[in-house]
Amino acid sequence: MSDPERVQKYLQQSHDKIFESNRKWAEEQKAKNPEFFEKLSAGQSPEYLWIGCSDSRIPAEAITGLGPGEMFIHRNIANLVCNTDLNVMSVVNYAVRHLKVKHIVVCGHYGCGGVKAAMTPQDLGLLNPWLRNIRDVYRLHEDELDTIKEDGPRYDRLVELNVMEQARNVIKTAAIQQAYKRDGFPIVHAWVFGFNDGLLKDLKLDFESELAKIQKIYNLPS
Repeated sequence: MSDPERVQKYLQQSHDKIFESNRKWAEEQKAKNPEFFEKLSAGQSPEYLWIGCSDSRIPAEAITGLGPGEMFIHRNIANLVCNTDLNVMSVVNYAVRHLKVKHIVVCGHYGCGGVKAAMTPQDLGLLNPWLRNIRDVYRLHEDELDTIKEDGPRYDRLVELNVMEQARNVIKTAAIQQAYKRDGFPIVHAWVFGFNDGLLKDLKLDFESELAKIQKIYNLPS
């Protein structure tokens, strides 16, 4: 068998494995709860919106213990919330105004490749405008980050600062401010996931305090 043939055989096997796993999962769900798919098809009312990184090692539902229908999810490189990104802005608006989520979580992770790339002094082509958002976070917190001499801890701190800044970007939106004024929710959270222990770290974002500070300039609750 030639190398291309072996590659094609492997690709077909990996493709087939997904469908085998899917059938097994569906059978297990029906065995545990015969009405599972009937309820699932009836609609969604998640309490959480998760804005996370596209990294394949972070299955949001698995690490939080939530199931299908309990979390609305958006993922992109380095979990950014840019006001010019119609994708994430549409997700936030839909989650808040239509799904009425109670919590919005911006979750980054230590060892983020996007953060490391943003701190690399080189031309990264198409990634440049996207990663500039992280470089802007570095600029905002340059004094603190430059006191950290080792790359690893400095990257980790930028991961945390980036999550906090993206959470603030969520709070700047009209959808959040108007919903919170009317309903008292959603609450915005900033978390980081660690690969070394599998645990989520709550960065303790003070939502009400951040909202008050942000509305001095970005006041859109009416």
